[in-house]
Amino acid sequence: MNVKFSVVLALAAALTLGACANKKGQNYTGVEGDTVNGTPLPDRPEGGASFMSNSVDKSRFQPVHFAFDSFAVEQSDEAALGEVAGFLKSEGKTVIIAGFTDERGTPEYNRGLGERRALAVRQYLIAQGAPGGKIQTVSFGAEMPADSASNEEAWAKNRRAEFGVVR
Repeated sequence: MNVKFSVVLALAAALTLGACANKKGQNYTGVEGDTVNGTPLPDRPEGGASFMSNSVDKSRFQPVHFAFDSFAVEQSDEAALGEVAGFLKSEGKTVIIAGFTDERGTPEYNRGLGERRALAVRQYLIAQGAPGGKIQTVSFGAEMPADSASNEEAWAKNRRAEFGVVR
């Protein structure tokens, strides 16, 4: 019985470590051909660097915010997201959604939560009729806080998704 348990435990550890090794150093932005709920994700050759470049206008839309440890789109943000969806439908430009978290949590967890936030906003926009092929996502986790203080007010500002319009 102990031998079987040891083999199962070793197999589980190998699978887990292999999966973690594949994610290490990535921005959880997927690879070509990935889909989210059946909607293909567009290619992201530059990853997070493209969001930070001068060819991206980050002032066009206000960020949307999230509750602690949540990636649910808040009803209070629906009007702002409707504006983004309308822009995407009429302008045909690409928008990058960057997900952020507060400083609490491990870097890996925060990077994953930031990606889930960006993807939740992406899915909301697609449900509003925005073209999925024009929406990219990236996660920065707790990097680049909107407020560097370490208190609830700052954390609430940092739990967000920002929009960058590719020029």
